[in-house]
Amino acid sequence: MEVVKNNFFTKNKPYVIAGPCSAESEGQMLKTAFSIQEFTDVFRAGLWKPRTNPMSFEGVGEKGVQWLQKVKDETSMKVATEIATARHVEICLSADIDMLWIGARTTVNPFYVQEIASALKGVDIPVLVKNPIHPELGLWLGAIERLSKSGIKKIAAVHRGFYSHTKSAYRNDPKWELPIRLKEEFNDMPIICDSSHIAGNPFLIKEISQTSIDLNFDGLMIETHIHPKNALSDSYQQ
Repeated sequence: MEVVKNNFFTKNKPYVIAGPCSAESEGQMLKTAFSIQEFTDVFRAGLWKPRTNPMSFEGVGEKGVQWLQKVKDETSMKVATEIATARHVEICLSADIDMLWIGARTTVNPFYVQEIASALKGVDIPVLVKNPIHPELGLWLGAIERLSKSGIKKIAAVHRGFYSHTKSAYRNDPKWELPIRLKEEFNDMPIICDSSHIAGNPFLIKEISQTSIDLNFDGLMIETHIHPKNALSDSYQQ
């Protein structure tokens, strides 16, 4: 499979991406950013949240871009957010967002991925691809290849675990064998461990993060909130 191999995370590992599940207010963003900037390379926050229940908080949308810009201006960190449509891509590129990621619910649909890949054609920006919700390696590989075919050179995979019907200590089953197989396909492509989504609670994050580092992953994505219990989304895992 022809994919450009380019490990653009040049800092000593692990590369850290951290920040709240969702952008909620300018104050929440800045307070969280200031508290983690010492050990974080990229500040993350979701602006558009694909939720199962339409009554759940689905993000602040475009207005949150200004808050990400303020974090970027007032700290030493780059900023990142999730995109799911070509319109999201357009908004983020015009706002000079540094890094984008495709979420698990988008990776499952080749039409969505292709729309995003086409919107990013010719753009030099890092794009992270989360594994699909269910353990289908082909969908993960296919999403990465679609981006590569659009000329995107800075691609990384994000391992966030897989949905399972079986009860477990984890929110999402890590199934470490699948990211290892992905690494075998693209041995120079960076891979990040989204420890928060695998764990589902803060107590397992250290263990999961250490496992990923032992497996030679390049970095970590950790959901971090200034007041986790009051978070509007995924409060139990931040």
